[in-house]
Amino acid sequence: MMQKQIQEQGDSVEETIAGRKGMEQALNRTGKEFVEYKNELLHKNVSECPEIPPDLGPLDIRLLYNTNLLTILSQNPNLRPGGRSRPQYCRALQKIAIIIPFRNRESHLRTWLYYMHPFLQQQQADYGVYVVEQIEDTMFNRGKLMNVGYSIASKDYDYSCFIFSDVDIIPMDGRNLYRCSKNPRHMANSVDKFNFKLPYNDIFGGIVAFTKEHFKKLNGFSNVFWGWGGEDDELFQRVVAVGLKVDRPDQTIARSKMISHKRDSGNESTGKSFALISKAHKRLHKDGLSSLNYIISITSHKLYTKVTVDIGNGEEVSPKAD
Repeated sequence: MMQKQIQEQGDSVEETIAGRKGMEQALNRTGKEFVEYKNELLHKNVSECPEIPPDLGPLDIRLLYNTNLLTILSQNPNLRPGGRSRPQYCRALQKIAIIIPFRNRESHLRTWLYYMHPFLQQQQADYGVYVVEQIEDTMFNRGKLMNVGYSIASKDYDYSCFIFSDVDIIPMDGRNLYRCSKNPRHMANSVDKFNFKLPYNDIFGGIVAFTKEHFKKLNGFSNVFWGWGGEDDELFQRVVAVGLKVDRPDQTIARSKMISHKRDSGNESTGKSFALISKAHKRLHKDGLSSLNYIISITSHKLYTKVTVDIGNGEEVSPKAD
C-alpha cells in the first residue's frame, strides 16, 4: 500500500517536471542531478514521520576495535555522500547535523560509525555526519572545532538541529532520540563511566544538542579553551546567561557507553579553564561564532564529511580574552 502511494506521488512529480517551470529547471540537470532533483520533489510530498519511531528499545553495545570501513559501508547501502541519510517513506521531523571533534581516534570513529548510522536511520532521522579534525602538532581546541563544524554544516544543508558529540560515546537505547527540543539538550547525562549518574549538576559535556536559533543566540562555543577541559562548562554558563534552560532525557533511556582511552597528546589541561568559565557572560558576544577564523579542507566520504582544519595554536589569544 505504501509503495503504491509512493508510485502515485511519483507520477504527479513527473507531471510537475513536465510543466514549463519544471522543464526549465530540468533542462539544466542531466543524469544523476536530474534523478536527485526528482527525488527531492518526490520527498516533499510524503507525510511526516511519527513523533516516536517504531521498534525502538535497548541496544546491545559491544565496543569493537577492529571494525573496518568496508563492513560499515556494506551494512549501510542507502547512505549518500557525506554520511547523509533520510527516511524513504516519510519526512523527518528535523534535519540534523552531527558534529564530531576529532584527532587520532580512528578506531573510536569506526566504532561510532558502526553503531550510529543504523541507530540514526532507525530513528528516521534526516542527518549528516561531520568529522572535524584538527591538524597535528597544535594544542587541541574542542570548542573551536565544534564552531567550525557548525559553520560548515549550516552552509551545506538547511539543518534545523545541531548535535555536538564526542567520538567515544555510544548510546545504549534507541529511545534516546537524537533530536533538538525547545531548550538546549544535554544527552550524555547517563554514562557508564560515571555509573549512569551526573558527576555534578552543571555538567554539559559529551553530547549536546542545539537548534540553530539557540546556538546562534549564545554565539556558539568559546574559541579560547586550548587543551583539555572547561569549554563544556563554559557553554553551560552561556546557556544560563542568555536565559535558556537545559533539558535532559530520562536517565534510564539516556544510558551511554564510553570507550575508554588515554588522554591524547596535545590535549593536556592548561589550568586556565576556571578563570575563563567564571567570565563567560563577559565574553559571550565577542568570543565564539562571531570571532571564528580557520583554514579548511573538506572531503566528502560515503560515511561522513571530513573537515580538516587549521585553527591556529592559541598564541593569538590575547590576555583580554579572559
